Amino acid sequence: MARHNLRTVIGFEVGRTLSKRRFWITTLLVPVGIAIVMTLMIIGNTSAESTRDAQADAAITFTYSDASGYVDPAVASKMGGTAVTDDAAAIAAVKAGTEDAHFVYPADPSTAAVQVSGVDKGLFGNGAYDAVAKQLLVLSAQNEIGDPALAELARGNVSVDATTYNDGEKAAGFMGVIPPLIYVVVFFLVFTLLSNQMLTSTLEEKENRVTEMILTTLNPTTLITGKIISLFIVGFTQVLVFLAPVAIAYAFFRDSLNIPELDFSALTFDPAQMIVGALLAIGGFALFTGTLVAIGAIMPTAKDAGSLSAVLILLLIMPLYAVSSIVSSPHSFVVQIFTYFPYSAPLTAMLRNAFGTLNGWEAAVIIVELFLLAAVVLQLAVRLFRYGSIQYTSRVSLKTVFARTRADVAPTV
Repeated sequence: MARHNLRTVIGFEVGRTLSKRRFWITTLLVPVGIAIVMTLMIIGNTSAESTRDAQADAAITFTYSDASGYVDPAVASKMGGTAVTDDAAAIAAVKAGTEDAHFVYPADPSTAAVQVSGVDKGLFGNGAYDAVAKQLLVLSAQNEIGDPALAELARGNVSVDATTYNDGEKAAGFMGVIPPLIYVVVFFLVFTLLSNQMLTSTLEEKENRVTEMILTTLNPTTLITGKIISLFIVGFTQVLVFLAPVAIAYAFFRDSLNIPELDFSALTFDPAQMIVGALLAIGGFALFTGTLVAIGAIMPTAKDAGSLSAVLILLLIMPLYAVSSIVSSPHSFVVQIFTYFPYSAPLTAMLRNAFGTLNGWEAAVIIVELFLLAAVVLQLAVRLFRYGSIQYTSRVSLKTVFARTRADVAPTV
């Protein structure tokens, strides 16, 4: 009977949530926003390419004076430049529109700026002047060096392929950080969008004054458990909705969006890291969900519960303000507090797990802590719901709830 009731609760809650227009509007805001951004990026990239092509085809003539002696007259002439000695007259010609631009190269271009005067060609078109002025110096330097390879080295164009080792094995590097880091993104995104749903999952029945009828046919434990499981299912649905536009963009619009082709074979999936990350995400989600359900059980309305839920969300995101310390100093005092405090532990531990600074025993302690506390919070939420579900006008007194005996529990079937 209990199993049948649990399936009924899960089916009802999931069906009720997925059938709400508000849920889909909130859920689809993210992929729709992504689609709009991608469309604007495609249009912008197309326009930028057209602008670059037009600028490349449009040659400019310019005059220049060189106090440094670094400019090669042959290179300048090939680029459309003419050397002059009277800067004031050259700038006057630019102002009159008879010359496109005039460049004044200082004695030491490495410490002083090159002065550029040009005819206004719009915000983006004016960038061509800076590009030509710099390119003239670069080509002159390369021509002076004579060896193209040595010139590239002088510009710092050197590629380095580094391989590091950990305990005799090749370290995964950044490609090993990405897979477990996905748990952080999914956990934060789903919780942010579902927090209001978690909070109101028990408040709807209270505000609709139907809890008396529900408690005559359902065990409160079955009801609360079913609501939490249904939130897991809804969260998984949202993840699939979020991933769909990303996958579509990569598969069909990668070139238009200038997205580099990812070499998925280079990603390193450490089984231990992935399992630990999944357990941390599930344990953290269960803890926060149970806590928000408990808050909803003691408050008469969603408005009253909002202040407490805001504190909970603040505790969740607090580790994000210490990301640099979590990555660089994982064993510092502050990071250790974030690691073991239950409501900041999920994100902190998942970040440390992704960057390989979470030891096995630390992961075990935190996972056990999250699941045990989630179970305790679940029992607390059930007890609070029993007494608070029919208290419509005021906040439930915790002192009164814990002072009552089991004999006072509402009859269940």
